[in-house]
Amino acid sequence: MGVDHFDIDNDTARAEQRLLELRGSIDNIDAALVHLLAERFKLTQSVGELKADHGLPPADLDRENRQVARLRRLAEESQLDPEFAEKFLAFIVAEVIHRHERIAEGR
Repeated sequence: MGVDHFDIDNDTARAEQRLLELRGSIDNIDAALVHLLAERFKLTQSVGELKADHGLPPADLDRENRQVARLRRLAEESQLDPEFAEKFLAFIVAEVIHRHERIAEGR
């Protein structure tokens, strides 16, 4: 029995519709991530100001190490590659430290 041309077109149309739905959800998650990062950086701005006002160092290696371990555990529990999670956190922390250094220099 041959494949009906109508069935192929119908399958493709369903696949394209599902692709649009999936991409819509991905777009929503991307928007949420941007908003979460914005909120996180607002808080770390306040942390940087507090540290600068009290002569505290921009980086806290003990906290960073605890956060890495915590994030790796969370990643594993969520079936996310812990190496990726650690790299992602390192990227964010490097930017936070850079901003804290700029705040301290400006005080």
